[in-house]
Amino acid sequence: MNVGVLLIFQNFMGRLADGEMVDGEIQLALLAEELGFDSVWPPEHHFTDYSACPDNIQLLTYLAGRTRRIKLGTGAVIVPWNDPLRVVEKIVLLDHLSGGRAILGLGRGLSRHEYDHFGIDRNTSRDRFDEASRMIVEALETGFIEGDGPYYPQPRTEIRPRPLEGFGDRLYAVGLSPESVEQAAKLGARLMTFSQQPWELYKDGPLASYRKAFREAHGMEAPPPLTGDLMFCHADETRAEEVAMEHMSNYFLTIADHYELMSEQFKQAKGYEFYASAAELFAAVGVESAARTYCQVQTWGTPDQIIDKLRARQALIGDFNVVLIARYGGMPLELAEQSLRLFADEVLPELHSW
Repeated sequence: MNVGVLLIFQNFMGRLADGEMVDGEIQLALLAEELGFDSVWPPEHHFTDYSACPDNIQLLTYLAGRTRRIKLGTGAVIVPWNDPLRVVEKIVLLDHLSGGRAILGLGRGLSRHEYDHFGIDRNTSRDRFDEASRMIVEALETGFIEGDGPYYPQPRTEIRPRPLEGFGDRLYAVGLSPESVEQAAKLGARLMTFSQQPWELYKDGPLASYRKAFREAHGMEAPPPLTGDLMFCHADETRAEEVAMEHMSNYFLTIADHYELMSEQFKQAKGYEFYASAAELFAAVGVESAARTYCQVQTWGTPDQIIDKLRARQALIGDFNVVLIARYGGMPLELAEQSLRLFADEVLPELHSW
């Protein structure tokens, strides 16, 4: 099992200066290398306290110069907000600068606020992602990018410096909605998801759909998925639950606010039918119940409890890899570091043995 650290660049309720928030995330990234984690992943988000990392490839280029071993993943490049030619050029340059450590994760994006401030019609997001993601993947394989679609017309152009090699098993795509899961499979990408529903539902829903679509598209079994979990590890069981419930609930509320999950705005958004149905479910069960369900599927507890939880997940869904969000919902940096160190000492060696 590969285990990474997912940075989120959240300034919960604007409590910190942005510089302090950024410095803390950099500190966690460097600590991840020191502690033996396999990868580090920054997101792409814009404009708000929810998450502010507007250029994750730029951030990873900085980390490439500060690290020597750890893999560097985008979690994710939001394709409709970026020109595909520039995505390819930047990720290829990162790969050269890091000695082949780059991992490319792609996503479609959900936030109406972010789409509006880019001046991009969110109703076009699915078509934009499908068109540009194919161009990106082909360019990384061939060294040339071209396209004749309506959004990204591109004459045949050579990528320089040339790709070191195709990204192959270093390609990921975020898949939460049925359409995104199917597109990830068609691209030949590994499925990246964020833990948010009971694992029984994930196994029989998104994961089963992905595996089926991958077999149909490529004539082979799909690779293991990657799950993104909030994590808190503490030696005391009571303290672990107390801290986890506080900060994970805080984080869930920021998700609900940023993406307007309790509103009806998705009913008018083309390509977001899945989220319209989810919003109706959230409204029916209420915020508190939804938050409890969300917290229960995350990774928290004593080291032994966490190992047992992840072993049970593996028994249910099969092999998977995981990236851990260590700081979220207003958690102090010192507490996040202590949690990450304990996890690295007592959990990480067991996971690496699987």
